[in-house]
Amino acid sequence: MAIMGKLYIVPTPVGNMDDMTMRAIRVLSEVDVILAEDTRTSSVLLHHFDIHTPLRSHHKFNEHQQVAGVVEQLKGGLTMALISDAGTPGISDPGFLLSRECARAGVDVETLPGATAFVPALVDSGLPCDRFCFEGFLPQKKGRMSRLEALKTEDRTMVFYESPYRVLKLLEQIGEVMGEDRQVSVTREISKIHEETVRGSVADILAHFREREPKGEFVVVVSGA
Repeated sequence: MAIMGKLYIVPTPVGNMDDMTMRAIRVLSEVDVILAEDTRTSSVLLHHFDIHTPLRSHHKFNEHQQVAGVVEQLKGGLTMALISDAGTPGISDPGFLLSRECARAGVDVETLPGATAFVPALVDSGLPCDRFCFEGFLPQKKGRMSRLEALKTEDRTMVFYESPYRVLKLLEQIGEVMGEDRQVSVTREISKIHEETVRGSVADILAHFREREPKGEFVVVVSGA
């Protein structure tokens, strides 16, 4: 009887390379194949840590076509690691589908603890973090405002991801739906040289970023109702 392989889900740094764990380096060095969201980005990471494991592209545009084949290879005895461009796969990144199908097929899945952007932003916000809801990226167009309307009475702290191109729009929409006096904390460029956290009302934060062009990836933390 063939020994079944294993899938490791491995977090990678969201900015500072020093956030890579020793265990993550060991796992990436020992598996047969690394599935990467962007092989170019991941090649830089692997080169930095002198890891020579073969890379294979696995992202949101091809994961549905690949997942059955990947599961079969795992069942056949290969060990694989899944990484995204930054942070923990499955958190607003590819990962859920493969993890689910491995679980259905009886393939062992082990997720390593490690970097993810929203945890430091949430703790740094000064807003209650004993209970919170993670919303990730809102729909870019259809359903965006209706989702915010549904969250208007949410009493837990809310966490959103946003790009620099839409963060002002997000803050304006939060102000429109929840009121410009709602307290928010906006963190950008987590663990990088230009990391910044700005706290205050929606109106305060809008004024800040209207004066200063938004740059980097953003985590927006919003107080509950």
